[in-house]
Amino acid sequence: MKIEQFKMERMQSTWENVVDINLSESGVHPLTLDGFISPADLAEIRRLELGYSQTNGTAGLRQEIARIYPGLSSEQILVTAGSSESNFLLSWSLIEPGDEVLFELPNYMQMWGLHRAFGAKVKPFWLRESLDWQPDPDELKKLITKKTKLIVLTNPNNPTGAILSEESVKAIISLADKAGAWILADEVYQGAERDGRTTPSFWGRYPKVMAVNGLSKAYGLPGLRIGWIVGPADLILKTWPYHDYTTISPSVLSDRLAQLALRPEHREKILARTRGILNKNFPVIEAWLKGHGGLFSFRPPRAGAIVFVRYNLKVNSTALVERLIHDRSVLIVPGDHFEMDHHLRFGFGSEGGYLMEGLKRIDQTLGEVR
Repeated sequence: MKIEQFKMERMQSTWENVVDINLSESGVHPLTLDGFISPADLAEIRRLELGYSQTNGTAGLRQEIARIYPGLSSEQILVTAGSSESNFLLSWSLIEPGDEVLFELPNYMQMWGLHRAFGAKVKPFWLRESLDWQPDPDELKKLITKKTKLIVLTNPNNPTGAILSEESVKAIISLADKAGAWILADEVYQGAERDGRTTPSFWGRYPKVMAVNGLSKAYGLPGLRIGWIVGPADLILKTWPYHDYTTISPSVLSDRLAQLALRPEHREKILARTRGILNKNFPVIEAWLKGHGGLFSFRPPRAGAIVFVRYNLKVNSTALVERLIHDRSVLIVPGDHFEMDHHLRFGFGSEGGYLMEGLKRIDQTLGEVR
């Protein structure tokens, strides 16, 4: 099997810990242990034996995850090393050469590359800025066939921060049902809505749904590397053996810390912190973008610490970002990493002074380019 380069992750992994200012992240500034555990919990963690953990996630962690999804049992959950492993395991276990997959664009491109590597025929359907970043139902009707095995989407969306409307959700489910297709919904930004209204999960709306989530984005805990798959029990049993060939099990420390983070009283505080950061920082970057006259156009994101911006300059987005890296030691994400050149994705989940310094440096390069 040959893989194509995952352009965004290759750039981020190369530069995110090298540059002075990293505005490429789509999550909020990470929590510390002091931010969500008590001294008593910390004392208990110090006594943990650092052996192998339960490979599909401990019963305690799966019980906490199950609270998020009404009616879900712990047998319908597989815990993974981040939501990226969830996506990989589902792609690996489901896709056979020749399968037809509908893939939402713009989007996080992990599964785009994976499905093509596993031999699928991947057909994009586009979120339209003119429709407030919703899909065109007529386009979807033309693309879906009886051969469609899977529809892949991210909701809330990366990079736009948009949330599918109820009408769009119903249309996608209706088309999937007619084709007998699975829906794979990456919901890792659920809980990071600026208005505080949690995006409903696709889980429970249609029998052939796989929902993926994790602690990296809305929770500000990417270093724990905890994600999960929610799906029918037989799908979880089918996917679990593939986990045996990858990470085998979550870290025992991460599993225990995730249990604590997902306790209802802690979970609400963590998500409130996230929304507080978003609502404090978005007006800052919004004012900065609007302060450039007609250079930028964008739709305010509804969720996530990201804003996807069109720019009016005759320069390729990757070339512009590379110039920022080398001249200003600032990293943002170029739009052509989402198959949309002349766009940029700004992350605004960092601490305020850090964000302002990054925008100031970007201004210097924009002045030179203009």
